[in-house]
Amino acid sequence: MTPTPFCTSCGAALRATAKFCQRCGTPTDGSSRPAGASGNATPGAPVGGGMSHLLPWAVTGIALLSVLAYVVGQTYGGRTPSAPAAIEAAPRAPDISQMSPQERADRLFQRVMEYVEAGKSDSVLFFAPMAIQSQLALAPLDAHRRYDLGLLGLVSGDALLARAQSDTILAEQPDHLLGLILGMRSAGLQLDSAARGRFASRFLQVADRERAKGLNEYTDHAPDITAALREAANPGGPQTP
Repeated sequence: MTPTPFCTSCGAALRATAKFCQRCGTPTDGSSRPAGASGNATPGAPVGGGMSHLLPWAVTGIALLSVLAYVVGQTYGGRTPSAPAAIEAAPRAPDISQMSPQERADRLFQRVMEYVEAGKSDSVLFFAPMAIQSQLALAPLDAHRRYDLGLLGLVSGDALLARAQSDTILAEQPDHLLGLILGMRSAGLQLDSAARGRFASRFLQVADRERAKGLNEYTDHAPDITAALREAANPGGPQTP
């Protein structure tokens, strides 16, 4: 009789075929890290990008990741209670099964962003599908949630997921800064300089007027908007601040 495996982080019993703990999300010992899941696209989003492979990054994609890592550090770097080192060293990981759907989505989003900041690409690709599904579970999504979902797409290489969120945001609010940022960055990730230029030009035109509205999502993502202004002003692609 095969002994029941247990999570090395929280001690929960695991299914024999589990690749991560259903209680805390920690990878199981000896399991392979999935490169992504093709079924994670948001309803109505274009198919084909998926999480199963990274798009060709080239110089533009690498620079974009540098920008995102900088922004993540500015936005989430001060949240020490759930830093990656603390999570991994803690005797018991947080029980995400006991969290509300909103708390679970925020927890997984922050965890992925912390891994981006730390440069842990394997962990980003492992946890991004769970984080994406947790965001989709909150549907209908407002512009703020769609932007978070789009960021998860960007950091995991799914430009189509990010572009779908941009299109949805801009369909309702054509000048929304977060929608324009996602459009600009997803086009850059796909090496579509013409589309990137259009998004960047529009972003620069409306940035001052839009920021004056003082929307909550603009306040929460102020460092990202500031970084995007530098990106938009650089025709050659994104640059680290």
